[in-house]
Amino acid sequence: MQQPQPANSVDAPAGDTADQSTTLTLLEPPAHSFRWYHKVAAVLTAIFCFELGVFLLIYPWLNHWDANGALIPLWGRHIWTSSWVRGAVSGLGLLDIYISFVEVFRLRRFSA
Repeated sequence: MQQPQPANSVDAPAGDTADQSTTLTLLEPPAHSFRWYHKVAAVLTAIFCFELGVFLLIYPWLNHWDANGALIPLWGRHIWTSSWVRGAVSGLGLLDIYISFVEVFRLRRFSA
């Protein structure tokens, strides 16, 4: 014994192949067409994020980090030179490097 199907069901009866094909074509995502500037922007984003990440990872631990006294007032200098702040900036560098690798792996979207 078959159970009745509701009127708004996605599954069509077995004999109704025309409705099934139109339903399937409506559910397919549209094909993307990428231009050359999309590809160049993706590559440049990956390179920029990687370079920025390496800079933020290394620079806080160099001697030049303490040298710029014009930007940091005297009351904030001990905070700026603490290991906690240097580690937080290095953590942002690691995050940027991770984002660059994710963007490199996303470059596969242009191969289709």
